[in-house]
Amino acid sequence: MVEDYSVAYDAVMSEEIPQARLFTAAALTEGAAVEPNPGQAHYLLHVMRLGNGAGVVLFNGSDGDWLTRIEDANKKTCRLAVMSQLRPQISEPDLWLAFAPLKKARTDFIIEKATELGVARLLPVFTEHTNTERVKSERLAGIAIEAAEQCDRLSVPEVADAVKLSILIENWPASRWLLVPDETGGGPPLVDVVAELGNTKTTMSAGFLIGPEGGFSAAELDALGKLPFVRRIGLGPRILRAETAALAVVSCWQALIGDWTSSPRFNNGYVFNARR
Repeated sequence: MVEDYSVAYDAVMSEEIPQARLFTAAALTEGAAVEPNPGQAHYLLHVMRLGNGAGVVLFNGSDGDWLTRIEDANKKTCRLAVMSQLRPQISEPDLWLAFAPLKKARTDFIIEKATELGVARLLPVFTEHTNTERVKSERLAGIAIEAAEQCDRLSVPEVADAVKLSILIENWPASRWLLVPDETGGGPPLVDVVAELGNTKTTMSAGFLIGPEGGFSAAELDALGKLPFVRRIGLGPRILRAETAALAVVSCWQALIGDWTSSPRFNNGYVFNARR
């Protein structure tokens, strides 16, 4: 059953309409005080032009959403006084996305949109045909944080360090299905695979592996095909770009057995000016 938190939200919003939503690593409890980092303070005070008394929503991935109020603001810093919980932490689909990095803008796009779609873990992986040689995981993690702030999710996906495909396979949990889109037509439709796996205990612990622009090599496909936790899947009659395939499989998964049966937490016309 989907809980309705709009009543509690409306109660606190009668006093403070939040102007921003930020992620913090700090614990969130009523009466606590949180010091925003320098970048967040600059955003609140100089980009959003907020001052003492302005409402800000904080979340940390474990304690839900909390309404806070800006206090002790000056030119460089401020303090956020934690007031009321807007929404408790809820469980989210345990879906991973491993992908071969693309050019900078297209990789950034995958990180941002996969975060919005609810992916729990993002794993860059180097394959034989991957054109990109370097991945700055810290920068990608920053993109994931901003996307999570904007899309109202209660967690931020982990962005793993990039590894070679052989290392990814070696460390992949045997209990987690790894679904690999196969542009050669070697896999059944995704919907059929999901229906088949729907009777197993590992359905909600799965991941997708998206290949590079040039596709997987024959040797890589052969190696993947021998693993008991790997299933090839088909994505229809058209050849999709890597970033399109990534978002397509995640969207289909969320629609079929993910959390797309849930509703947004409220619908009262308020819109957070979350960072983009």
